[in-house]
Amino acid sequence: MLTKRIIPCLDVDKGRVVKGVNFVRLKDAGDPVELARFYYQQGADELVFLDITASCGNRKTMIEIVKKVATELFIPFTVGGGIRSVGDMRDILLTGADKVAINTAAINNPQLVEDGAKVFGSQCIVVAIDAKKIKNKWEVYINGGRTSTGIDVFDWVEQVAKLGAGEILLTSMDRDGTREGFDIELTKQVSESVSIPIIASGGAGNISDFKEVFQNGKADAALAASLFHFGELTINELKKYLVDNNIEVRK
Repeated sequence: MLTKRIIPCLDVDKGRVVKGVNFVRLKDAGDPVELARFYYQQGADELVFLDITASCGNRKTMIEIVKKVATELFIPFTVGGGIRSVGDMRDILLTGADKVAINTAAINNPQLVEDGAKVFGSQCIVVAIDAKKIKNKWEVYINGGRTSTGIDVFDWVEQVAKLGAGEILLTSMDRDGTREGFDIELTKQVSESVSIPIIASGGAGNISDFKEVFQNGKADAALAASLFHFGELTINELKKYLVDNNIEVRK
């Protein structure tokens, strides 16, 4: 059985890590380089860095900050935000990142997923999907959660898997920052619809939420921010709890 992964997320705006609720009301959470070092030392399995205003601001990812973060890590490191081309992917990977995450650019140009997978390998391509429930279906949002595409999440998941995405970072906008727990229904349905790994994101509020998203949501990895950033839960505590509940995690 594959082990489950615990992934802290650094949402970065203007060079600082921030955290909000439902993608708005952002507050400062610290320096990205210091937090990266802290999470690596704590035993994080991977780290995700998202430049959350790059796409809506029509600019590229902050390369210099990414370079500094990469020097602190010896675990897989994913970077997203403002990546619009294979050239942008190459630039990010050359800074020391192991994977790139694309969301808005993938919607605008689905061929980018396939092109990236062919050049760098599927293992380097993460498609980030921001999902919001509208009436009875989940829709894909882009531009940092500002713009609805009207695209059904499950249709998009299946399309990007066929195009060669290596994994999907699935964020429930409805649960983001609410501490109400991961969206188990959404995560489970997406996990069952494709064979590539699913990273669950949005809503972690306490230690038991991670057990639920692994056992009932069938996620391969769980991503969180607030709980870790503000010292309410350590990665070591979380991993011990999961092992005690018969969930395999990396040591």
